[in-house]
Amino acid sequence: MDDRQKQVLLKVARDTVRAAVAGGPSPKPESDDPELSANCGCFVTLKNQGQLRGCIGQFTSENPLIELVVEMAKASATSDPRFFTDPITADELSQLDVEISVLSPLQRTDDPLSLRLGVDGIYIKRGRVSGCFLPQVATETGWSKEEFLSYCCAHKAGLAADAWKGPETEVYLFTADVFGGPFAEL
Repeated sequence: MDDRQKQVLLKVARDTVRAAVAGGPSPKPESDDPELSANCGCFVTLKNQGQLRGCIGQFTSENPLIELVVEMAKASATSDPRFFTDPITADELSQLDVEISVLSPLQRTDDPLSLRLGVDGIYIKRGRVSGCFLPQVATETGWSKEEFLSYCCAHKAGLAADAWKGPETEVYLFTADVFGGPFAEL
């Protein structure tokens, strides 16, 4: 994805967050750009001075990427259950950073330790519970591969920390094209 395409998606995300916080309608962007019209997953992450304020995403979509960015930006701003009691306010918008992670398809692995820290994200699933970490989480935390997998199991999926080692647990890897910037500058 080139810089122009990234700027288009960031502007769409910013406009969506602004509208969502104000209670207005979401933008309805369209694009004939093949990259922006691709059917792929993405996450939109919102932070205020480095503190998470919302992060919602999907691994797949039947809608174009540009439309999924709208959907995920709105959900990150208004529907992240971790922030129901402390929602993003209009006064906070100028302090936000927006980050978009455009995802590759999930690839199941039989060797979870083959993941590349800071390059691969993980999606762990067992039965009806699941959890994921974007690739940048490993870099931000400094965790080892084992810690990355164990924290995802225990803190995201609600499983035992070592569940990733079990044959009944599915572990998927994916990469992400990650970009963003300060809300006020987009």
